[in-house]
Amino acid sequence: MTPHTLDVIRAGALTTVQDEGRTGWAHLGVGRAGALDAPAARLANRLAGNPPGAAVLETTVTGCAVRPARSVVAVVGGAGCRVTVDGRPVAWGAPVRVPAGAVLDVGPALTGLRGYLAFAGGLVPEPVLGSRSADLLSGLGPAPLRDGDVLPLGLPPGPPGAYGLPLPDAVPWPAAPTELVLPVRPGPRHTWFTEAALRTLTTAAYRVSPHSNRIGLRTEGPALERAREGELPSEGLVLGAIQVPPDGRPVVFLNDHPTTGGYPVVGVVPEPALPAAAQAVPGTRVRFVVGG
Repeated sequence: MTPHTLDVIRAGALTTVQDEGRTGWAHLGVGRAGALDAPAARLANRLAGNPPGAAVLETTVTGCAVRPARSVVAVVGGAGCRVTVDGRPVAWGAPVRVPAGAVLDVGPALTGLRGYLAFAGGLVPEPVLGSRSADLLSGLGPAPLRDGDVLPLGLPPGPPGAYGLPLPDAVPWPAAPTELVLPVRPGPRHTWFTEAALRTLTTAAYRVSPHSNRIGLRTEGPALERAREGELPSEGLVLGAIQVPPDGRPVVFLNDHPTTGGYPVVGVVPEPALPAAAQAVPGTRVRFVVGG
């Protein structure tokens, strides 16, 4: 263990290193990846005194526990949870100092789904194509954390606010959605669906499927009827594309989405609406609305 590392004591169900993702490589089949709840990751970095794009940990459902080799300022945000340092409760959503060798434990999510751990100086695993993000579909970037892993820590950049953004007295962490409302713009293949199916998409109540992941938000609800049968050659996909597989249930593509796909895209959810999807637990009601 060197002075600038972090030991993973409990990796949790799925904890990955994420930053703002890798952009500009879709023509080579490389997706964006990056933090699913980007505003939460940026706010955690801001409170830790980091630049917005510093690499953080993204936890899923069960949290994680880590032990830094040096004293470090840490911020836990995103999904609401209990946070302790060597068993003592500490603040969630605010900077806390973790002494060298102490265990920072981020408990299971009480609200929301994904938590973000920022450390002063950021995490500095070797970047791949300009990003330290793990892409679970392509396998680029650091692998999901396992118990016993060791991660490199960067040097603290300075006190909180060092990047010109003053720290507010009260930090407005968004609450996890009790209902996920996603605006929809027509997709390139919306004519492949019947008029009734398009009405169903924007009027019916769907729910978040437990089979959702970083690749896509899967839904449970009424199937969308195709007006046109047959195969569709693979074509490019964008973040937020709503693809409809053979079972007729819409899938909203998130950051680890493939760059091409062969099922028709009935609509697209604008990117600013997607962070809420990162915190929507299975069973959350989903409504697609026209506009955005």
